Amino acid sequence: MPALRPKIGLSPRILHHVPAELGFKGKTLQYMEQSLAHWAMSRGAMILMLPTIETESVIRRSDVAIGDYVEELDGLILQGGADVCPLSYGEEPLRPEWRGDPVRDRFEIELLFAFLRSGKPVLGVCRGMQLLNVAFGGSLYQDIPTQRPGAVSHHHQENYDNHFHRIRILPNTGLAELYDGAKGATVNSIHHQAVKDLGREMRVEAVSDDGLIEAIRWDGESYVFGVQWHPEFHDPRNKDLLDGTPMLDEFLAHARAFVKQSEPV
Repeated sequence: MPALRPKIGLSPRILHHVPAELGFKGKTLQYMEQSLAHWAMSRGAMILMLPTIETESVIRRSDVAIGDYVEELDGLILQGGADVCPLSYGEEPLRPEWRGDPVRDRFEIELLFAFLRSGKPVLGVCRGMQLLNVAFGGSLYQDIPTQRPGAVSHHHQENYDNHFHRIRILPNTGLAELYDGAKGATVNSIHHQAVKDLGREMRVEAVSDDGLIEAIRWDGESYVFGVQWHPEFHDPRNKDLLDGTPMLDEFLAHARAFVKQSEPV
């Protein structure tokens, strides 16, 4: 029997102000970063990007609903990208450039809770982890250097995905179990915001050496897990970096449970 191939929805990045040279004057682009899609595809998943559903768009909410996405899919990945809007967790932006993307926030939070109601798994990466925390009532540091002086460098514009730091994997957690009790690892770091107040029923599974939260898991009935780094940028052949394959396999194992349920008897 062929391996079950789960269908995984990927929330879009949104470009509201498109550079003129791209040729889409006055339009909005929705896109994904290919590394994340290829990472999931490398373990047998089929990836489908989920365009936003808005009342002012050509396709009205009465034509396609969030529930239609959930019914057709076996899991959800929330990818990285623009800042989470501080208004989404009850704060005003400290600077205009940190206002984030409230349109994306609203869509992803609605997606998240629809998948939760279905019991289908959700994985958050970088911004995706931050969005998970905010959706469960938590908050964020709008800017680590400003609000956590003395923290290690979590973002380097020039090095980007080649900027790394160490994390501590907390004992007796799902992440520790995935990595055979490992106490630490090296991961990339591409973020200037971070989890501040932990969301309801969220459990910390890893922290950086300066104490900032790097991985969280929901204590609820279904699978919800997030990491602050980008596992899709880690080459599994590089033994100096944490291999993201075990966490991806764990997520896809939960998704495959729903593929089985939809198989003909």
